[in-house]
Amino acid sequence: MKSYVLKRLLIMVPVLIGMTIIVFSIIHAIPGDPAETILGQKATEQSKEALREQLGLNNPWYQQYFTYMGELLKGDLGQSIRTKVPIAQEILPYLAATAELTFAAMLFAVFFGVNAGIISAWRQNSWFDYICMLVALIGVSMPIFWLGLMEQWVFSLKLHWLPSGGRMNQRDPVEAITNLYLLDSMLAGRFDQFWTVVKHIVLPSIALGTIPMAIIARMTRSSMLEVMNSDFIRTAKAKGLSQFIVVYKHALKNAAIPVLTVIGLQTGALLGGAVLTETIFAWPGVGRYIYEAISFRDYPVIQSGILMIAFVFVVINLVVDLLYAAVDPRIRYR
Repeated sequence: MKSYVLKRLLIMVPVLIGMTIIVFSIIHAIPGDPAETILGQKATEQSKEALREQLGLNNPWYQQYFTYMGELLKGDLGQSIRTKVPIAQEILPYLAATAELTFAAMLFAVFFGVNAGIISAWRQNSWFDYICMLVALIGVSMPIFWLGLMEQWVFSLKLHWLPSGGRMNQRDPVEAITNLYLLDSMLAGRFDQFWTVVKHIVLPSIALGTIPMAIIARMTRSSMLEVMNSDFIRTAKAKGLSQFIVVYKHALKNAAIPVLTVIGLQTGALLGGAVLTETIFAWPGVGRYIYEAISFRDYPVIQSGILMIAFVFVVINLVVDLLYAAVDPRIRYR
């Protein structure tokens, strides 16, 4: 297992280097003069040239890249043009907010999606199977912005059960320790704040997790149906094992590889694609942070934000690969 983990970690190195090259090249291919963006159109040509020299924009692109990599290895992501604050310091609360929302959304998607897929395969061609697959089809087809607005209209405006936006009660703010408000409120012993944060996260997490839930449910059902027709499952049934043990202990473990793949891909996609949800529910996540940076042509923030999302996506894929080896020992022995 150790050699397998080491191999996966070594494979990450060229992936991460290639990722930085791609992100760096895309940002530098954006039309426009960064010096003019920073100083404004009314700035003199002398001041623009001085800023280009200061930022190293007159150097060849490969020299700029190596300078950028040197700063990146030191943990320096640069400074925001708009706020004049170091990006490494500024981006952490936004990343924590998106991570918390993604975790809640995937918890909702995995719990309901996996169990719905298992029961649908277990009770194939039953009324429950047809209803689950119909709901999954609707969930895949439903736009996130429409679902989010409907949730706000029903549960906030009509029923007044849940807040329509934000991350916490502004009159009683959570003391930021890790910037994960669910965890911070528990560390502070403020269970009233914890319940408030839970109520704020319910609607956006359901809106964000509906499509992954539907995809996971359909993949789980397909994978389980394939395994349920295997010889070892028929043998387990012939031995007199209960249907629950056969399905959840034997069948699910062998059907888990495709499901883990979908869960990993959907988690990475939610981290980078939560802009609509964060905008609708006024959630201060990294998606909104990058969107606002694009509006202000804040190139260092755009570059660092995309790089952080890509890095997290690579790490999630690594975790999924390690889970493969834990679920199926044949993978690590290959």
